[in-house]
Amino acid sequence: MKRDPRTFKKIFGSKRLAVATLLGTIAFASTCFLPTPIDKMFIVIQALAFALGSLIIAKGGAMYTALTNGVLLSILRTGFFPFSLVFSLIYGLLIDASFQAFRVRKRDHLRRRRLVAALTLSTMITGLVSMYLTTLMGLMPAAPIVYAAILGIGILNGVIAAYLTLLIWNKYLVRAQ
Repeated sequence: MKRDPRTFKKIFGSKRLAVATLLGTIAFASTCFLPTPIDKMFIVIQALAFALGSLIIAKGGAMYTALTNGVLLSILRTGFFPFSLVFSLIYGLLIDASFQAFRVRKRDHLRRRRLVAALTLSTMITGLVSMYLTTLMGLMPAAPIVYAAILGIGILNGVIAAYLTLLIWNKYLVRAQ
């Protein structure tokens, strides 16, 4: 059976996929040099990149962006290899799923409250799951004050990222679609 090269190009050679890869690389660059507990507090650029990835590539965009981010983090932080990749993919999956469930995008505009709710909920769930599992596995000590700070600042990052997503989408990307 002969494959049509145009089909491969449509799926994998698109500009949207290149943009999602670039967004994943930007997400990686924003947190890669921060130490482990602190990088969980400053995820606004990562959340913004995943949200834009989800909007640019309608199905699985945040997952692809998260995959790029997770692979790059896994290369840099080999000691946290499966965790960096898995938590990044969970975050991307949650963003894609919550954007679909909340119906964030309506034709050519975004629903502001739904976007904020979806991104904040995804950030909160990812933060809780990652803190619970890393503590359970003994990778991080049980420090409730640190975890409260990570969770609070992480949720705030989700809200800020949602508003930045709205700003960037409405000002620059809605016409490019």
